[in-house]
Amino acid sequence: MTSYDLILAAAAGAVCLALCVTLWSLGQRRRFEARIAALKARLVLQGGGEDDAPAWVEAFDAAVLAVEDGQARLAAGAEGLSACAQVLGVAAEPQAVVAALAATDPENAHKLTALFERGEACVFEARGNGGWISIEGRSAGALAWLRLAPASGGEAGLPSAPRFAAFVDSVAEPAWIAAAADGQPTWANDAFVRAVGATSASAQALAGKSFDRAADALAIEAAETGERRETLRWINLEGRRRAFRVSAQPLEGGGVGVFCVDVTEIEDVRDAFKKHVEAHDETLNHIAEAVAIFSQTRRLSYHNTAFAELWGLEPAWLAERPTHGEVLDRLRQRRRLPETIDYAGWKAAELTRYEDLGPQADDLWHLPDGRTLKVVRQPHPLGGMLLIYSDITGELRLKAQYNALIQVQQATLDKLNDAVAVFGSDGRLRLHNEAFETFWNVSAFALEAAGDFEGVVELCVPRLHDLAFWRELKGRVADPDPQMRAPTSGEVRTSDDRIVVYQSRPLPDGATLIAFADVTDTRDLQSALADRSAALAEAERLKRDFVGNVSYELRTPLTTIIGYSELLERADGISERGRNHVAAVRAAATQLARSIDDVLDMAQIDAGEMALEIEDIRVADLLLNAQERALKDAQLGAVTLAVECEEDVGLIRGDAKRLAQTLAHLVDNALRQTPPGGRVTLQARRALGEVRLDVSDTGRGVPFHVQAHIFDRFVGRDRGGPGLGLALVKALVELHGGWVALESEPGAGSTFTCHLPETQQPGAMQPELGF
Repeated sequence: MTSYDLILAAAAGAVCLALCVTLWSLGQRRRFEARIAALKARLVLQGGGEDDAPAWVEAFDAAVLAVEDGQARLAAGAEGLSACAQVLGVAAEPQAVVAALAATDPENAHKLTALFERGEACVFEARGNGGWISIEGRSAGALAWLRLAPASGGEAGLPSAPRFAAFVDSVAEPAWIAAAADGQPTWANDAFVRAVGATSASAQALAGKSFDRAADALAIEAAETGERRETLRWINLEGRRRAFRVSAQPLEGGGVGVFCVDVTEIEDVRDAFKKHVEAHDETLNHIAEAVAIFSQTRRLSYHNTAFAELWGLEPAWLAERPTHGEVLDRLRQRRRLPETIDYAGWKAAELTRYEDLGPQADDLWHLPDGRTLKVVRQPHPLGGMLLIYSDITGELRLKAQYNALIQVQQATLDKLNDAVAVFGSDGRLRLHNEAFETFWNVSAFALEAAGDFEGVVELCVPRLHDLAFWRELKGRVADPDPQMRAPTSGEVRTSDDRIVVYQSRPLPDGATLIAFADVTDTRDLQSALADRSAALAEAERLKRDFVGNVSYELRTPLTTIIGYSELLERADGISERGRNHVAAVRAAATQLARSIDDVLDMAQIDAGEMALEIEDIRVADLLLNAQERALKDAQLGAVTLAVECEEDVGLIRGDAKRLAQTLAHLVDNALRQTPPGGRVTLQARRALGEVRLDVSDTGRGVPFHVQAHIFDRFVGRDRGGPGLGLALVKALVELHGGWVALESEPGAGSTFTCHLPETQQPGAMQPELGF
């Protein structure tokens, strides 16, 4: 077979196959058209009249519409269609009703279009002028079916079961319907399903699941009592402990609706608020002021410890929450309220303050026991009134004392001759005295108007032109640097040639005190005193030179007189009378020599030129040597000279020559004051870190009016000599760091005591002016 034959055979086979398929298609079309015709005929038969409608449609006042190719026909429920048409306000025609349903809402039109064109089922509600219509759409073959039912008066606007289920599923908290018998869930929303880990909301999937056992028990209790029940439960949900307010409500037709509200944040806030209130109460209990809060009913809702202590009220009675009026009555019975003639009127005025919601002025209560209370009233944010009682008795006392202190301070400053001003750390003038006004020739009004340091400087510049001085002084007042605020002082000269001393002192409160003093007269006096001091120093020098020269000039002839008188006393051939004359000459010359020595010693001490030769001295030997030197004079005067020395006196540090000179003067003075037959005693004893040398006599004593000046110079001139003996004794003892004392009774003798330190410090004496 040739290729042409093969091609021809294939083409013939294809033609035959096409003819067979065409014939089969035509047969199928005829069968489908016959079936459609039968269905249409049946539909026509079913919709033939109102009497042929199914009984269930008429029983539920519903209408069933069949829609094909956009054309709607009534399948059943003519009365239901009329009711729906009346609700929509259109004619009772199926096509008009469908058009009205699509016109109620664009979303409704979209759902109807999807049903008619794509067969998508829908359930929704449409609102007309007369109420609501419930629409449910389904597709079957080429037809779309609509079930229309107008909502009755009580059910108008209620969502359908699927819509309500969708709404409950959108709630974030668990909600479910529980069986009345055992509280087990029969239906639940998505939040409940997620919380218990179920697969769906069906009763089979929820079997045995429980959100909270206490909630199940609450549902059973609500079913048994037929009343709503609520409780607060803390439940672990998604790994966090949360608070839920669980409510169980019995439902009509059986079952219990249980729903939860997450109140975790509310409970946290409630707990924080509770802690805040407790902390607030604790804080109020630690303050000194008495605090009381009265509620809107005027009953005591809170008080701190200070309130009970201030008024002396019993805590048990306060715990009964008395009214404000009862509290006032009890305080009046105990005389703890201000005294008033009309107590009833005062009490009524006090209670009417509850009606005033604005700010109220503070009051001062003066109680019968002398206390003064400050009463603060404030409307409470939650209603009622807040009362604060402060005992300001001590504050008023301190304020009075402070004001008195300020007045005393001002009066003290006004009495000062120096010009004083006090500036605060901000440079403001706080205080000044009257001398400040006089010093700078300004008035108190001008200073008050000036106010600050700059203003005061403007008033003072006419008297003191040095602006650099004022700038430096301003730094002492206003500069926060501690080094700049250090105390300072100095001198300046004013435009009227006055010499002014100024000083600044920082005060503890940050203020600065500045004082000015006119020292012009003082400087003039100092200059005069300096000139006089120089003149005195020159006179002192001339006196020392004169005394030295005169003493030298007198000592030489006295030495010759004393020497020749001694030779004459030993010479032969001189009568007794002549010998007495020579002895008198020698004694007078000797006395004059001793006086010259005393004068020289005093001049040396006054000039501060006497130096002590310190060494260890046996006190007993010192007394015995003094006794030996004066023994001859004592015998001549018929006076007993005795030494009494303790064995443990020991040594003393000092200048032996000067201490011997001291004892010699004291013994000589005692011998002159003691009559024949009397007694002079030298004593030494150690006590309290010192050595005491006593020279006592039984002479006529020292008159009381002379005792105060006995150690002054020239006091003893009436007894011969220049009167320097006791003054020299005092000076020599003070050079050793000691002091001299006198005990004497007129007619009963005298005792001179030299108090010498065991370890003496030379140079303790201060040189005296004058001779």
